[in-house]
This record gives sequence, structure tokens and C-alpha cells, in this order.
Amino acid sequence: MLKAGRLIGGILLISGTTIGAGILALPISTSQSGFFPSSCLLILCWFFMLVSAFFFLDVNLAVKGEPNLISMAGRTLGTWGKGVSWVFYLLLLYSLTAAYISGSTPIFTHAIFSLTGVVLPPSVGHFMLPIIFGGFIYLGTLGVDYVNRILMVGLIIAYFMLIGFVPSGESNYLFRADWSLLYSGITVVVTAFGYHIIIPSLTTYMDHDAKKMRIAILVGSSIPLIVYLTWNYLIFSAISQDQMLLALQNGEGATAPLSRIVKHPLLGVIAQFFAFFVIVTSFLGVTLSLSDFLTDGFKIKKSWEGRLIACALTFIPPLVFVFTYERGFYMALEYGGTFIAVLLIFLPAMMAWKLRSHKFYGSPLGKAVLLLVMLFALFVFSIDFLEKFGVMKAIF
Repeated sequence: MLKAGRLIGGILLISGTTIGAGILALPISTSQSGFFPSSCLLILCWFFMLVSAFFFLDVNLAVKGEPNLISMAGRTLGTWGKGVSWVFYLLLLYSLTAAYISGSTPIFTHAIFSLTGVVLPPSVGHFMLPIIFGGFIYLGTLGVDYVNRILMVGLIIAYFMLIGFVPSGESNYLFRADWSLLYSGITVVVTAFGYHIIIPSLTTYMDHDAKKMRIAILVGSSIPLIVYLTWNYLIFSAISQDQMLLALQNGEGATAPLSRIVKHPLLGVIAQFFAFFVIVTSFLGVTLSLSDFLTDGFKIKKSWEGRLIACALTFIPPLVFVFTYERGFYMALEYGGTFIAVLLIFLPAMMAWKLRSHKFYGSPLGKAVLLLVMLFALFVFSIDFLEKFGVMKAIF
């Protein structure tokens, strides 16, 4: 029963880490290509991220002890692998943590004002997410597992209530497609499937059970795919492409053009609850992964003092970042694709290439699969790089 419960918890942790605030950006960021191309892009990215997650898991299981990415990269790739892991992992997870802290601040300040009439300064609101949920990170994977189950129930309820407000729309909206713009939004889509970071924590939590971990990864990542595809269909069928392109230009999420169509006072409240649940569940997965990464990287003892040090190293740098850089919420989405392409796609394939104990990776088929995933990582990196300099717009 305990193992079955942990399997369910593992599935929900992967799903919760995956379904982040990016769900609100997905239909808008891929709106230029249309419904069918963007849906194909979702499935393609899910598949490549699933394959790279299995690479990540195999390497994690092959390294003895309770290794995180630092130990995995060091033992398979050597010094350069450890260096790349340190730089990209900290950039990705610190920026994501800062993004969730920044994104949650208006939700907390608005809720407190609605309940008490007290206007909470943003400088105080920044501390709310780490203070309320930081204790679960201190407790480790078990504590995060239990609170995440409750939050996932809230997320599911809020999601179904939210899609209940989406009007039936026009079916002809779905048939507008521009396959030449399929690349648009690929970095946001890839970032939306970046659940690999929690795999080392779950492997230890689930007693290195390879079979159950593979089930957790497959099911846990498939749930977000279904959620994303359903959300994609509903938004594309209800909102015209012109309205979505306007939202894209204004940097708005999918609920903004939706609220202009549906004039219902409850829509804004439900959207706030949905945003709260997706931010908190992702925040828990990201910060738990970051804490375990720092524990492994700095060889921190897993005593109560060590856990306090790991928590301090997890939360203080992002808080400093939020206070000193106002655009913190957007940085993770701007550069997340680059970080994930290197850290969670290319690096796992490189580490798996070095595995001597695994027969598949030494076979011609295994080498071909690894090369294909590496090429996909380079493609995502190149698209992100070229878009930053406006080259893709010039070409298309």
C-alpha cells in the first residue's frame, strides 16, 4: 500500500511540476501556426521530453547512492559535465523559482485585500510563497508529496471550472493553419514539459524501483499532455486568431482574451485560483529539486541543520533576484527553452551515451535514438537563439 501510494504521489508530483504557469501561455505562444500545427508540436515535444526523461532515469539508476545531476554528470561526463550542470541548472531553477515567487505576489496581495481590506506591499507579498510552502521543502519529498496531492485536487477542480466558461466558439477557427510557423512557441512548449528535474528526488523516494519510476514518468507526463491538448482545442475554437495574436503582442495569457469574450464576474476569480494552484504545484517540484541538487552539489549532510542550509540556499538567491530585477517573472520563459534544451535534452543523451552497463545505448539503434534527441536539442537551442535576434521573423 505504501509503495502504491508513493507511485500515485510520484505521478502527481510529475504532473504538478509539469503543469505550471506556462499552460496560460501555450495557446497564445503557438497561435501563429494554428490549432493543428500547435497540437502536433505539443505531441512532438512531449515525445522527445519523455525519451530524454528515460535517459535521465537510466543514468540516475546507474549511479550508486542518491545522486542528483551533479554526481550523474561528473561520473559520466567528467569535469566539463559537472560545470555545465552547475551553470545551467542554477540558471534554470533559480529563474523559475523567482518567476513563481514574482507571479504569486499579486495573487496573495489581492486575496489578503479581499479578505481583510489590508493593502499588502509587494515587498511583503514576495515572502508569502516561501514562508507558507517552504516548510514542506524542509520536510523533503514526503512532505511535498502529501501537500501536492491536496493542491492537485484543487488544480483539477479549478481547471474544469475554468474550461466550463469557455464558449463553444466557431469550428472554422480550428482549420486555420500555417505549418511554416510550426517553430513558433517551441521553446515555451519544451519548457512546459521540463519535469526531469524532480526525477532524482523521486528515484530515492520510490526506493530506486525502475519499473514504478517509468510508470510514474509515462503517466505523470501524459496527464499534462492531455490537459494541454484539451486546453489548446478549447481556446483555439473559442478565440479568433486575430484576438490571440493581439494577446501575444501584449504579452497576455489565454485568460485575457477569454475574459473579453465571457463577461462573467466568476471567471476572474476562478482564473486566479487556477493560477495559484499551477504556480504552487510547480513551485514545490522546482524548489524540492533545487534543494536536493544543492545538497548533492555541496555535499550537505541530511541532518536538520543541513536541511536548513539547503532551504536557505534554495530561497534566498531567488528572493534577492525578485527584489533587484522587476522582470523576474518573464526571464524563465524567455530563456527557459535554452536552459532546458541543454540541461534536460542534450545532457541526458550525452550521459546515456557514456553508460557502459546499458546494452541498448551501446547498440546501433540506441546510438541512433541518442543522436536524434541531441539533434532535437540543438534545433530547440538554435530556434531560441535565432528568435532572440529576430532572424526567424526575417526568414519567414
